[in-house]
Amino acid sequence: MIAEWVVWLIFLLPLASFAIISLVIRPFLDRFSLLSGLLLSASLLVSFLISVWLLRQSAHGMHLEYEPHLWLDLGNSSISFGLLLDPVTTVMLVVVTGISLLVQVYSLGYMKGDPGFSRYFAYMALFTASMLGLTLASNIVQLYFFWELVGISSYLLIGFWHHRPAAAAAAKKAFIITRIGDVGFLIAIIYLFVQGDEFAAAGMNSLHIPHILEAAAVSGIGFGVYSLPLVALGIFAGAAGKSGQFPFHTWLPDAMEGPTPVSALIHAATMVAAGVFLVARFYPLFEASREVMTVVALVGAFTAFMAATMGLVMNDIKRVMAYSTVSQLGYMMAALGVGAFPAALFHLFTHAFFKALLFLGAGSVNHAAGTFNMRYMGGLARQMPWTYATTLVGALSLVGVVPFAGFWSKDEIIAGASLAGNVIDPGLGMVVYVLLLAGVFLTGLYTFRMIYLTFHGRFRGGGVQELLDARQSGQPPSSGVSEHVHLAESPAVMVVPLVILGFAAVVVGYLVNPQWIESFLLIPKHWITEYVAGALVFGHPELHDFDIRTAAVSTAVALAGIAVASVLYLRVTRSIEGDLREPMERGGFLHNLVAQKYYMDALYEALLVRRVFYGWLVEAADWIDRNIVDGLVDLAGNATRSVGRVTAQFQTGQVQFYGAFLLMGVIVIVVGYFVFGRPGPGSP
Repeated sequence: MIAEWVVWLIFLLPLASFAIISLVIRPFLDRFSLLSGLLLSASLLVSFLISVWLLRQSAHGMHLEYEPHLWLDLGNSSISFGLLLDPVTTVMLVVVTGISLLVQVYSLGYMKGDPGFSRYFAYMALFTASMLGLTLASNIVQLYFFWELVGISSYLLIGFWHHRPAAAAAAKKAFIITRIGDVGFLIAIIYLFVQGDEFAAAGMNSLHIPHILEAAAVSGIGFGVYSLPLVALGIFAGAAGKSGQFPFHTWLPDAMEGPTPVSALIHAATMVAAGVFLVARFYPLFEASREVMTVVALVGAFTAFMAATMGLVMNDIKRVMAYSTVSQLGYMMAALGVGAFPAALFHLFTHAFFKALLFLGAGSVNHAAGTFNMRYMGGLARQMPWTYATTLVGALSLVGVVPFAGFWSKDEIIAGASLAGNVIDPGLGMVVYVLLLAGVFLTGLYTFRMIYLTFHGRFRGGGVQELLDARQSGQPPSSGVSEHVHLAESPAVMVVPLVILGFAAVVVGYLVNPQWIESFLLIPKHWITEYVAGALVFGHPELHDFDIRTAAVSTAVALAGIAVASVLYLRVTRSIEGDLREPMERGGFLHNLVAQKYYMDALYEALLVRRVFYGWLVEAADWIDRNIVDGLVDLAGNATRSVGRVTAQFQTGQVQFYGAFLLMGVIVIVVGYFVFGRPGPGSP
């Protein structure tokens, strides 16, 4: 049995790094700020090694269970801090610590020279520790504590360059929108707390996660016909907010205002992955309601398709990757909704590697070209061969081309969607399948549009050209623009993490499958899907064998998307030396609709913010403040003033006046005594 303190080290080491960087290095040793990055990288290396060891021991059958530590006894419920080490947790620990480690090493080069170097690594340490605490939590209040801490950390990191108005606004937007979703999660927790008596009667704690799952999946304790779906929907609201599912997706692309390594960590292993993890953690609650599963599947499939369409028209390479993340998270949610629980976790695992690779590749390109705008890139494959090769590997994995990692996991999701009629309504299941398949085509199209615009053809000016255009128009240049373009490969400290992630994006689909021969013959039975299915002690996920027909269809659709991108962009990038004539702009109204993000940001800004919040809501609050709150205060003041004016009439300062009143008082007392106070006959 592994000692409990060893497991706690996974969380405590990055937390200790945060404390040391914040309290020692930054205030006293900031001239040695490199220590901040080295300390966090070293602590994450140890956490990663322990996480791999835990995964190996758990996969070989070791039972990892520890008693929780009581914090607050609330009568029939209690809040404790403990460890929940099921297969979902052990897989997530490897993903979070492994990706975060590579991101921190990459950051040593990317953030070099930034005046907030130590502050950056302090925030990153807190961010990673929060995600690890969330993953390990065995109590839903403990989980919610770290859930909100992840939100605070993301706010600090997205707004890291807070002197930029766009970064400050993006941080506030992310924080507010995710808080809206968290209201549903909080309501679900409150309901569970209220049901404490019923859970306690069955010998269970209504806040202990294993007991919640058991009550939902086995006995139905504490849940009625309508309450269980509502609790599940409340949890899903929190997950949709964190994972950027429709209609909460609008914050995620704006989060690109933070440093690129932050974007990589958010999109690959921490904040957005937390939403998928939350649904997976409470999956028996969702599985118990066909209606809730339908909602999750439809929201996920629609998000996957809608976000993919917006990736087609973005010119900022990081925003293309952001919408790609929203789309891929939609695939994971849809998989959970159609009962493909293991496939969703498998795709979360593979997606972490190739999405981190793509974001770090975008940061490497920015390091050379001085901009994130693909219209001012082109021809970088010759100057940046390592960045190009690794980014191409990430792109092929994202699209789902065999034999890259994304192929294996996305194929299992498509296969699960093709059988969605076994879990949800068959008609709606077909809608989910078609939307996901259409998303595969769009993924191939927008991904290779990005590859061609960035790396192929001729160099179109980079940050210098954009800076000149901005000066001529009198407008400030976009974030990330540099006056100097360095068309050369990034330093080794940035390239090495790219190579490691590129290697993982190639082979991780095989590494999780010990049956090498079957993998080579394209008939794998991944042990990881069987392993994570073991987390559902009370569920019975259906594991599907490799379907060559589904794989052939999804691969053909993906290749069709790549082919269309090649036809549209290869010739354009080769022939254009100056400004780019975007083929997508020929779409007219449809292009404008998608480029404006379906006007959802405008809708939120014009309707919710200006009319509802700053409109009638603020006006109503102002009326209440002026007429009720101020009225009550003024009433108290006026009443006191009026009483004072009356009593002031009796304060003349004349001794004769006071003597007369004193005599009148004596007379009143005497008369009162004889009238009311004199004892009657027979009284003692």
